Amino acid sequence: MTELQSRTSGPETRPGGLRGLYARFGHLVHELGKFGTVGIVAFGVDFTIFNVLLFGGVNNLLAATVSMVVAATVAFVGNRFWTWRDRERTNLRREYSLYFLFNVGGLVIALVCLWFSHYVLGAAWHFFETKLADNIAKNLVGMALGTAFRFWSYRQIVFRRTPAES
Repeated sequence: MTELQSRTSGPETRPGGLRGLYARFGHLVHELGKFGTVGIVAFGVDFTIFNVLLFGGVNNLLAATVSMVVAATVAFVGNRFWTWRDRERTNLRREYSLYFLFNVGGLVIALVCLWFSHYVLGAAWHFFETKLADNIAKNLVGMALGTAFRFWSYRQIVFRRTPAES
C-alpha cells in the first residue's frame, strides 16, 4: 500500500463529500443557526424601535442608534446564554464590554451605510432621502455588513474558546 493510500483509507479518515464537509464544519453550522435565530429576534426589536422612532419624527441617525443599542442588549443575552453557552464564561463585565465595543463597530458600519445613502446619494437622487431608502440602507445593507463583522468578532474575541476547549 502506498503512503497516499494508507493516509486516505481506514476508519480514522473523515468521510468525503457532503458528510465530510458536515463532519468538519457541523459545529460552525450549528453556531451560525443559533446566531441567526438570536439575530432575527434582535432584528425584530431593532426594526420595530427604529421605525416607531423614525415615523415619530426622531432624526434617522438617532433612531438607528437607540434601536441598535436596545437590540444589541437583547442579542447579548441570547448569544451569551444560548449560542455560545458551551464556551467557558469569563467576567460578565468583560464580555459585555467587548460585546458592546464590537456592536459599536457594527453600529458604525450600519450608520455609515445609512448616512451615505441618505446624505450622499440623496443629494443626487431624491429617492435616497425616503424612509424606504433609509430602511434598505440600514436594515439590509448595513445589517448584512455589520452582522458579518459581529459574528467574526464575537466568535473569535468575545466568546472565544479556551485552549482546553479547542
